Parts: sequence; structure tokens; C-alpha cells
Amino acid sequence: MRVLYFAWLRERVGLGEEEVSPPATVVTVADLARWLAARDDAHAHAFTDPAVVRAALDRRHVKPDTPLGAAREVAFFPPMTGG
Repeated sequence: MRVLYFAWLRERVGLGEEEVSPPATVVTVADLARWLAARDDAHAHAFTDPAVVRAALDRRHVKPDTPLGAAREVAFFPPMTGG
């Protein structure tokens, strides 16, 4: 699975993207974020407040409780504002 990080998440993780193989226990977007946060200090720092992190599965915005299913790409980004 390809994981993309945008804006300050990318800065905190130190990567724009990475390929991961989460265990079968990682079923939802929120599970993935928790699993990533447990990997190292940089990921933990990025997901310090998961309530402010938004996600997209295969370029479609989703909620944290959304099942990963067969998604090939998960993107994490901060809330967006417009003007």
C-alpha cells in the first residue's frame, strides 16, 4: 500500500510517500494511522492529534472509520481551507 503525506505531515514524517505492508489487524483508516504512529517518533509526531488529520483512499476523501478494503493508496493531509 502506498501512503502519501502532505503539508506538515510530510515535514514531520520526513517523507512524501512510502510503501507499507500493515498487518491484517489494520482494517480502517484510523487503524492505519495508529499503526503508523507506533512505528517511530517521526510518525508518532505526525499523528499526535489524529482528529485534525484528514485522509483519502484512492483519491476519495474518507472518514477515519472507513475500511481500507483493497485501497492501493492512502493520503494523509491537514484540514484544507479555501478563500
